[in-house]
Amino acid sequence: MPIRMRFTTWRTLATAALTLLVAALLTPVAAHGSPRESRPVYSYADAIREAVWVDTGLDGDGDGKRDRVAVDIVRPREPTARGRKVPVIMDASPYYSCCGRGNESQLKTYDTAGNVVQMPLFYDNYFVPRGYAFVGVDLAGTNRSDGCVDVGGRSDILSAKAVVDWLNGRAKAYTTRTGTTRAKAGWTDGTTGMIGKSWDGTIANGVAATGVKGLKTIVPIAAISSWYDYYFAQGAPLYDSGPDWLSGYVDSPDARAKCAAVQQKLVDDAPRTGDWTSLWTERDYVKDAGKVKASVFAVHGLQDLNVRTKHFGQWWDALAKNGVERKVWLSQTGHVDPFDFRRAAWVDTLHRWFDHELLGYDNGIDREPMADVERHPDQWATSKVWPPRGTRATTLRPATGTLPGVGTLGLRKGTGTETFTDDPGLSETDWAALIDTPTSAKAGFATGPLTRDLRLSGSSKVTVTATPTTPTAHLTAVLVDLGPDTIRDYAASGEGITTLTDRTCWGESTAGDSACFKETRAKTTAVEQTVLSRGWADLGTYADPGKGVPLTPGRAYTITLDLAATDHVVPAGHRLGLIVAGTDKDLIDPPADTPTLTLDLARTSARVPVVGGADAFAAATAGTRAAAPTPGAAPLDGVRDQRNTHRIP
Repeated sequence: MPIRMRFTTWRTLATAALTLLVAALLTPVAAHGSPRESRPVYSYADAIREAVWVDTGLDGDGDGKRDRVAVDIVRPREPTARGRKVPVIMDASPYYSCCGRGNESQLKTYDTAGNVVQMPLFYDNYFVPRGYAFVGVDLAGTNRSDGCVDVGGRSDILSAKAVVDWLNGRAKAYTTRTGTTRAKAGWTDGTTGMIGKSWDGTIANGVAATGVKGLKTIVPIAAISSWYDYYFAQGAPLYDSGPDWLSGYVDSPDARAKCAAVQQKLVDDAPRTGDWTSLWTERDYVKDAGKVKASVFAVHGLQDLNVRTKHFGQWWDALAKNGVERKVWLSQTGHVDPFDFRRAAWVDTLHRWFDHELLGYDNGIDREPMADVERHPDQWATSKVWPPRGTRATTLRPATGTLPGVGTLGLRKGTGTETFTDDPGLSETDWAALIDTPTSAKAGFATGPLTRDLRLSGSSKVTVTATPTTPTAHLTAVLVDLGPDTIRDYAASGEGITTLTDRTCWGESTAGDSACFKETRAKTTAVEQTVLSRGWADLGTYADPGKGVPLTPGRAYTITLDLAATDHVVPAGHRLGLIVAGTDKDLIDPPADTPTLTLDLARTSARVPVVGGADAFAAATAGTRAAAPTPGAAPLDGVRDQRNTHRIP
């Protein structure tokens, strides 16, 4: 039984003896008597299941009444009977009724009294028997909650924050949606951890950025850190939709009837021009990283093209500047939960993380390496800190080669120009496949075969000076590992995993809530080139990333593109490539025109985070020469093109 010694009360000799006996039998004890791991000693079948509605203090739907959000709770019965308070693991989500959670798209189900029967995912099954309460919050405007969905804005964040406040005695809750009977959270000490994938993890980021007291840790999985960067990349639209579509996708029927004004605001204040507005300022959590008091255990797929790793990278860097305790897992997958790509290790690590952060157990997880990085499918490496010490931004420069559009990449400044014409029908994998072949749609540059492994770890920037022929132009810059490998097939439907039929169980089950989930395995593919980082921009934002302007054809413009964070080893024998092109098919929308762009190579460069810096790059490329272009050479195979579908965070 997990026991916090500060709650132990010595009343009589008999009570003390009984307490010590129970602790000895049920709690693993370290050499000096401190618990190191919570054990499953409480009954999940007998757990208390209840619902409360927390007053958010808002009236988002404009009906003249304060909004209440539905909070479904599963908590162990025994601690309450013994007068012991428990910590909380919380997942606030818009998806509990419309779309489902996890690889099996589970929904909440309820009994006739309105109490939760099936809570999606394994968190309640696993952690409630170990002495935690699990709380599943319906975001405002979804499922059984009042209010409106505002997609990462004030309503989303404050509706979840209000629950943390209630758990800590600072907000009101009621036993029904419209009644007046108060509900108190006397069963918890208020210590709260938030977890969730995608939109759910985004809410954890946003609530942490308020600095709310009682939130001790967050575990954001594939989470957004700034909603502008979900829909745009420096003015270039990433998807043919805005936050209004996403709000409509998850709205409850009641919200659809009441929230037309909120929906219209999401249209009006998020113009497809890509200009920054106050709507995006409200939904930028990075700017408030200095308020974060909770520790952060982040997880992200390095090939996530839904919530791209720019979100992780800028959030991580901002947290680091503010001294926030951090841990990270970086996988080769796309938008996938670690429960589905590294299940046993994930459950064990998450268990120890929550035990340390919420129960205060000294289990050593804070002294373990900060980062786990998947190097090959199911093969992981660790870094004591991330990015590793000795990582330096290294300026790499493109130069012309012997054929048009097929150049070199090195430390010396290049001269001359390269020209390409935007072709919206081609993608980054198309460009990379033909990096050694002159084509009209891209300019490619590569090192010679490396003599040593070269590790890139962190976020890159590519500065481009380009002269367009039209008033509008979009740019893409990608870094690519040129060489054979077997990787997770992140472009396939499972984004790097295959779901099996066999199930494994993680926690305790009831008739209405199984702890058994379908197993997965890595889905791999053999490739000859791997795009490892990418970034996009509207050239019209050259002067102001938040405001695009028409271009003057024939005039040169300089712009810096932010590339997504990565951690990738380009092995000896492979080459490192840089490609600059226009529209990246299915990843950004094309501009209004079809521009031809001329690059000034003397004013074009990439700032790349190289472990070991320029010296490491020089050593890895010493004595090598860029491969001679071979006209008519076979394309280098890569992953298939991304599917052109609505992505949902």
